[in-house]
Amino acid sequence: QVQLVESGGGLVQAGGSLRLSCVASRSIFSINAMGWYRQAPGKQRDLVAQISSGGSANFADSVKGRFTISRNNAKNTVYLEMSNLKPEDTAVYYCNARMGYTDYWGQGTQVTVSS
Repeated sequence: QVQLVESGGGLVQAGGSLRLSCVASRSIFSINAMGWYRQAPGKQRDLVAQISSGGSANFADSVKGRFTISRNNAKNTVYLEMSNLKPEDTAVYYCNARMGYTDYWGQGTQVTVSS
């Protein structure tokens, strides 16, 4: 199993940028997939971006061209770089690690984008 701790959320104006970090309690080198999900009030939790152990990434259509995801295996850390933020990006962002058929989640970090 793995524990995940997110950081980097906050309040930003529309058009601004943030970088989220997710530090894992163990090596992420062999973890099948790591990613970021978000959940706005009253809505379901949706995938934002995901990166495989081989480095392949996929993104939700709503964030393509604005967000990037990367992983630093040496630091057991996954990053989500967010730019040109929009008010609709406001949500709690959760780090996810998928190991086999099991999902592990962090506690979440709030991102609020003001108009």
